[in-house]
Amino acid sequence: MTSHTSQFKHSVHPVAAADVAAFDHETDVLVVGYGCAGAAAALEASAAGAQVTILERASGPGGSSALSGGEIYLGGGTPIQSACGFTDTAEDMATYLIHALGPNADEEKIRLYSEQSTAHYDWLVARGVPFKGSLWDNPTWVPPTDDGLMWMGESAWPYNELAAPAARGHRVQSDGFGGKVLMDELTSSVTTETSTEVHTDTRALRLVVDDTGRVCGVIARRFGTDHAYRARLGVVLTTGGFVDNDAMLEQHAPELLGKGKVSNGGDDGLGIVMAQAARAAVRRMSTGQVGIQTIPGFMARGMVVNGYGQRFINEDVYPGLVGIEALFRQDMRVWVVLDEQAYEQVPEDERWGLLPTYAAETVADLEKQMGLPENSLQHTVAEYNRHAGNGEDPWFHKSARWLRPLQSPFAAIDVRLGMAAPEGGVTGGDGAAVFTLGGLVTDVDGRVYDLDGAVLPGLYAAGRASSGLHGGGYISGTSLGPGTFFGRRAGRAAATRE
Repeated sequence: MTSHTSQFKHSVHPVAAADVAAFDHETDVLVVGYGCAGAAAALEASAAGAQVTILERASGPGGSSALSGGEIYLGGGTPIQSACGFTDTAEDMATYLIHALGPNADEEKIRLYSEQSTAHYDWLVARGVPFKGSLWDNPTWVPPTDDGLMWMGESAWPYNELAAPAARGHRVQSDGFGGKVLMDELTSSVTTETSTEVHTDTRALRLVVDDTGRVCGVIARRFGTDHAYRARLGVVLTTGGFVDNDAMLEQHAPELLGKGKVSNGGDDGLGIVMAQAARAAVRRMSTGQVGIQTIPGFMARGMVVNGYGQRFINEDVYPGLVGIEALFRQDMRVWVVLDEQAYEQVPEDERWGLLPTYAAETVADLEKQMGLPENSLQHTVAEYNRHAGNGEDPWFHKSARWLRPLQSPFAAIDVRLGMAAPEGGVTGGDGAAVFTLGGLVTDVDGRVYDLDGAVLPGLYAAGRASSGLHGGGYISGTSLGPGTFFGRRAGRAAATRE
């Protein structure tokens, strides 16, 4: 079996502090990784009075956060929700997330995040993060406008029967993907609000542990030279996930191998592995977000079928949940079937250049081109149309807003052929763009736990280096939102030795 550390050319085992001849740098809180979680940790640790140093392997901040769409999942009655006419509660937000991110989502973290969501919104705004009080009311990955609120599947079945629907996708105001704007504001705040030292081009390699077992620093390499960093209070790992480490994917999440990687190229799992070498526990390592590479507006207006010509989900749910079903249960043998009207109803600037793979005047001909079993798609379309004419979907309960009989001419999109998003850093893949969700076991204050269930003193983690809210599901905004929220808590806990 391939070792999950085989990608690394160096030892990841911790170094005893007694074996460090002299520390080259000392600080109170050492943050490893300068994406959104790292920035939030540095800001909060500094606010608690700690001296902070950030280590970043790249030549500047941002990480995968800067390449993201800039969606932050917030609710409970934010000013943006109120401006768009929504009344929301923390309880409804938590209920939705517990089910949409399940099974086995982290209820304790979800409830805390939901209860403090409006306060976290205020914190982001105070850091200069802009949001516009207007709603984008159509299925999409990223709005083509600067609207500040969008649906994330809250109004789709079965979630609309579990909690009162309210749009909670807060999108950082920008002309395109908003991740860079978010990072620009956070890093600007780090510069103006704190005296944080930032050491770029510096890659952490190993943790340093004292004779009591407390993590007290790291060994890092900069331009070929190793440097010893001492952290008097704590080390916060915000190093990202492991989608760029094929050896780790092979061991933990083989279904994600060979898929498009949503990252900046640096999500190699090193922070996770360094902590594991110090006996840190991990969980949910097989889970991942699966961005099905098609247009959500096409799916909602048409149908998604598998290799048997059958529907398997209501197409108006959050599209990432369609992707998870497609990859883990349908082996990506998935097509979007629609008609000319459905295709034309999606404006050209929202199609991202995606064209039909097949087109036909009859469903029978389309079925044959797709290589599906005879009469399979014909039966599916006939039954769909029979009920859609009455605004009903008795099998999957898609909203009547998107239901109507499909009419000739018909088309199908083979999602395995992929598409080219205008931004986002996706590379490779066969119709699925993925990143990992598993990581280090932490509590709500970012404290890392060991294999015996005890706290590893001095070690904290946040962002995708940790196992966050997620069980088996994912909703956009539950990386940047909880990443910054729990990054803040980890930074504060490290600074106060909580």
